[in-house]
Amino acid sequence: MSEEPQVQREILWAPWREAYISRDSEPEGCVFCFDPAEDERRLVLWRSSEAFVLLNFFPYSNGHLLVLPVRHVADPTELTLQEWSEIHKGLTRGIKALRQAFEPQGFNLGMNLGSFAGAGVANHLHVHVVPRWNGDTNFMTVLGGTRVLCQDLVRTYEVLKAQFDAVGRD
Repeated sequence: MSEEPQVQREILWAPWREAYISRDSEPEGCVFCFDPAEDERRLVLWRSSEAFVLLNFFPYSNGHLLVLPVRHVADPTELTLQEWSEIHKGLTRGIKALRQAFEPQGFNLGMNLGSFAGAGVANHLHVHVVPRWNGDTNFMTVLGGTRVLCQDLVRTYEVLKAQFDAVGRD
């Protein structure tokens, strides 16, 4: 009987994913409808009376933001002009903060409307802001189905929170 060859493997650690994969059931209520007193714990970077911006807990890339209306609404046609205006303000601040903090070379912006369109949380509208860099889609993503993030979410929050605060003074 021949021995299997020993393959040296690197280990990728993603400890923030444990809460997602180990949960027994879906959380009750909407994950985006929470008390503003929880903003720091929920990684909220900016909030107005109509909209807010937070880091995605399960990001596609470093600095992946979500921009949402405060009101629990799934359909963009139900948003008021004031809500759209505040969502736009959140998008603008997010892009400016990400440019200052991480110098991305581009962005993907978008909404997945409904679970069949890929929305992980279909009952509360949210706009994705995904910073992109040359080469960020490499063999790990394409062949390994794995994304490598270079910074812990808490550190990303600290860096972006400072930038959001600075953008607010402009």
